[in-house]
Amino acid sequence: MSQLKETIESSMKNFSNREKSVGSTKISEVGFVESIVGDIIEIKGLSDVKVDEIVEIKDRKCFVMSLSEETVKAVVLTDGEAIKSGDKAYRTNELASVPVGDSILGRVVDPLGNPLDGKELEKFTTKYLIEKEAAGIMEREGVEVPFQTGIKAVDSIIPIGRGQRELILGDRQTGKTAIALDAIINQKDTGVISVYCAIGQKASSIANMIETLKKHDAFKNVVIVVSTGDSPSGQQFLAPYSATAIGEYFMDKGKDVVCVYDNLTEHAKAYRQVALYLKRPPGREAYPGDIFYLHSRLLERASNLKGKGSLTALPICETQGENVSAYIPTNLISITDGQIMLSNNRFQKGFLPAINIGISVSRVGSNAQLPVYKKLSGDLKNSYAQFEELESFTKFGVQVDAATKKILDRGARVREILKQDQLKPMSVGDQTISMYMIISGLADTVSLENLEAAEELLIKTVRDKMSEEIEALEKGAKFTDEIEKKLYNLMEKTLLKAGYISKDEDK
Repeated sequence: MSQLKETIESSMKNFSNREKSVGSTKISEVGFVESIVGDIIEIKGLSDVKVDEIVEIKDRKCFVMSLSEETVKAVVLTDGEAIKSGDKAYRTNELASVPVGDSILGRVVDPLGNPLDGKELEKFTTKYLIEKEAAGIMEREGVEVPFQTGIKAVDSIIPIGRGQRELILGDRQTGKTAIALDAIINQKDTGVISVYCAIGQKASSIANMIETLKKHDAFKNVVIVVSTGDSPSGQQFLAPYSATAIGEYFMDKGKDVVCVYDNLTEHAKAYRQVALYLKRPPGREAYPGDIFYLHSRLLERASNLKGKGSLTALPICETQGENVSAYIPTNLISITDGQIMLSNNRFQKGFLPAINIGISVSRVGSNAQLPVYKKLSGDLKNSYAQFEELESFTKFGVQVDAATKKILDRGARVREILKQDQLKPMSVGDQTISMYMIISGLADTVSLENLEAAEELLIKTVRDKMSEEIEALEKGAKFTDEIEKKLYNLMEKTLLKAGYISKDEDK
């Protein structure tokens, strides 16, 4: 009897541990499809399978998301229409991963690393897990290096540091993607690698963005991870994690990386669809209870690592009616280190970028600002804050005294100077000249209509006459009294000569 028992146990062990090959994939267990609901495949017979493991059914990859006593549930990552009940499911013993390598730069891939740009992708020997635990506190360093977006309103008032998580949120069509796109273009000569993750977007919009990057010679250091609105919900769910894994590859090589997630509202919707098919109980706004963990475990992977590089996260979130108290915006605001809020009202009035400076904030970036920004941006922000507070009263025809009028005039010029055309990021030096033009008071008597022309003239003149000082400031030199005096005199002389101000007005 004991011999029979040993024989049966040995046979069962050999059966469960057997390995076969199906195509190029080694499998250790075979199950069968029991049912299909939406993009969710319920499989019976894979007793040892793990969560996050890839299972193959008819050459279709499926991602295991739920385990029960007798069955497992996996979400299909490619076209699953061919899968039928009773089909064999093969365990691969591989957790979901994405192939990575230097030659992935300048390419467009799906969340599994398959090329979407019509070109062959080099077969990489290295793979990074799509789902990975974030680095611990002891592995991280403080955020000390600025991440320059080239956008005056952001770099001066809402600064971002390398390794930070800065949320971009606003209603539809208010310029959220435009801010991220300008930030990517501004990195083309900095050595920063950009990973742009498109979730649930139109293919035509993504194609236009790629053409824009190529036109500005910024595509060579960019990786585009695409999961369009037509893609399976499981693929949309995995897309940002896959993009982060690609970014982590370059970060581990000592590079600085920025990951743009456009947008996490669509990502949350995709996960909600998957979760409801998985029969996870819905909660607030029909989202499952783990929706906060969904995004926190993603964004916690952004960091500045000791002895390695950094990964800066720019998640994008869509609001409705600028309601930042909705479920997903609230979650993301609490996870990130600050937010850039875009206003639909400002957008309609042509104040672009349409940033609501009053409720936008960066909780880390000021620690990483260059010295020249630290000296100038405080006055700029204070002037604008005072202006916004007083402007509402003047709409009712209230008479103001000379001091108040001066605040209103200065604030109006701050708002005007912070306007910036899309796809025209500005260098640190050019932004310094623009900021100083306002806070020095030299532009107080320049009409709003002439402000842009005066700014262009000053940038050209100062770049020509004070090139060494400007280059030093861009590299982190202090904005000394000597430099300030020289800059003021040159600006004053230039504006006087051009007729934008008069000597009497200046005095």
